[in-house]
Amino acid sequence: MSESTGNDRCRVVVLISGSGTNLQAIIDSAADAECPYQVCAVISNKPEAYGLTRASDGGIETAVVNHRDYLDREGFDTALIEAIDRYAPDLVVLAGFMRILTPGFVRHYSGRLLNIHPSLLPKYQGLHTHRRALEAGDREHGATVHFVTEELDGGPPIVQAIVPVEDGDTADTLAQRVQMQEHLIYPLAVQWFAEGRLRMSTDRAELDGHPLPPSGHRIDSRRT
Repeated sequence: MSESTGNDRCRVVVLISGSGTNLQAIIDSAADAECPYQVCAVISNKPEAYGLTRASDGGIETAVVNHRDYLDREGFDTALIEAIDRYAPDLVVLAGFMRILTPGFVRHYSGRLLNIHPSLLPKYQGLHTHRRALEAGDREHGATVHFVTEELDGGPPIVQAIVPVEDGDTADTLAQRVQMQEHLIYPLAVQWFAEGRLRMSTDRAELDGHPLPPSGHRIDSRRT
């Protein structure tokens, strides 16, 4: 995608299932007149998701595609694609979207589908990442923004935020500090994409035409 300026801002659709704190960070970033992207719609698979209220408060169109209305994942994903494509997005962002996507959905948006995961991938794919990091005795934890591929939480990392594990941490306290960093790195990755600086090349993310390391660009919260 070419660099977006003026009214030619990168069109972003955000998918959510819950409260939408990462969504809010992306909305807040887009409110800057110099931001190269706009959130053109927020879609949820749960009609009660508070993130829909966040979007409406920001003047952003919303839609619900309730997964309970479909017999299988394929039917749901087909309806979801139709809902997303009405907004002609350049980028689709998963922000706490708690559905496993079919390979057909992922291929449809290949190279323009982002997710954030609360661990330093490839560590702790799946759920309960903070508890697992504590049980393993890790001294650092964090979050990863990555391109989405057909492998669950296995797409090329773009940017990671490193968070120290402190003595006395619980899964909740660690989650809170990780989430603070998520709110910084997710809008950053979206901005890179919107500026035409970020792309997916086979099994690696590229920034400014250069392959990123396997862990992506790393930001140590202890130094920021």
